Amino acid sequence: MNRNDTRQIVLFDFDGTLTRRDSLFPFLRHALGTPAFLRRLPDCLPALTGLALKRLSNQDAKEAVLTHMLAGETLAHLQARGREFADRGLDRLLRPAGMRALRAHRDAGHDCVLVSASLDVWLQPWAERYGLTGVVSSRLAVDDAGRVTGRLDGTNCRGAAKPAAVAAWLATLPPDEPVDLVAAYGDSAADQPLLEMAGSGYRLRRGRFRRVHGPSVEGAPE
Repeated sequence: MNRNDTRQIVLFDFDGTLTRRDSLFPFLRHALGTPAFLRRLPDCLPALTGLALKRLSNQDAKEAVLTHMLAGETLAHLQARGREFADRGLDRLLRPAGMRALRAHRDAGHDCVLVSASLDVWLQPWAERYGLTGVVSSRLAVDDAGRVTGRLDGTNCRGAAKPAAVAAWLATLPPDEPVDLVAAYGDSAADQPLLEMAGSGYRLRRGRFRRVHGPSVEGAPE
């Protein structure tokens, strides 16, 4: 089959790759307001310490933080705050090198997809704003009243969990449409499973994306 008949997809980690830092706590501060955020922050310190000491998994620590910060909030309210954050708060966190790579691939006609442990409440509107094709991410669990429980709906989309999450997203595409995962971008060793899914993998090193496997790809920063 001609390559032009194949949907060419590029996968991007978000935090640290397209941004200069993690976006969770900036979102929480935006969603709650600074006074409420600061009041609840001390309750999160045991979970953050447990994560740093490797006594808690990333998912357990994250759910503890989300429980202290967001439990009881309505999903609809957080989605509205997430859209505000995507429109106004995220731009100052963006990494120029990551955004250059994203724009270059988009200009080359590639479908760009976010694959992130961050939450869809701000990633989805951000992806829509920047013309990305899809979002594969962590999601908040809600109760029957539509209120956030603090737990995640499924697995934290991080590290080794990313390939299965991407595979599930690919399964939602039309079955008669061939796809090619031409490239993937990340910033840490945790992203290696994601990078290895694609024909070429790029990892941030000393402020630049370096190809760590596979051939050069049109649109890649080389």
